[in-house]
Amino acid sequence: MLKQVIVVDTSLNMPVGKLAAQVAHASIAAFLDSDETIQLRWKDAGMPKIVLATSGEQNLIELLQNAKTKELPCALIRDAGRTVLKSGTASALGIGPAENDEIDRLTCRLTLL
Repeated sequence: MLKQVIVVDTSLNMPVGKLAAQVAHASIAAFLDSDETIQLRWKDAGMPKIVLATSGEQNLIELLQNAKTKELPCALIRDAGRTVLKSGTASALGIGPAENDEIDRLTCRLTLL
């Protein structure tokens, strides 16, 4: 089964609307990084996704590097700086869609947001 995980940097204390926008950016960007066959399978499965929390940009970057090493679709979102975050701030990371167990190996220690 396929899923997608979005990891948010909770140390940024984003307002709910900003957080939702960053999660959406990460979800779509990672989806667009995936193979068309995977995209179709994930859409047919109902596009399951989970939002997880981490604290600090370094944690997002380490997860990104691990996802790339595993050749998983992924996307790190860096804010444009038009509202509450400084330009270039890493706010969220999308991983997948990919097989559950592949994503779980990278994210199993994180908590639900």
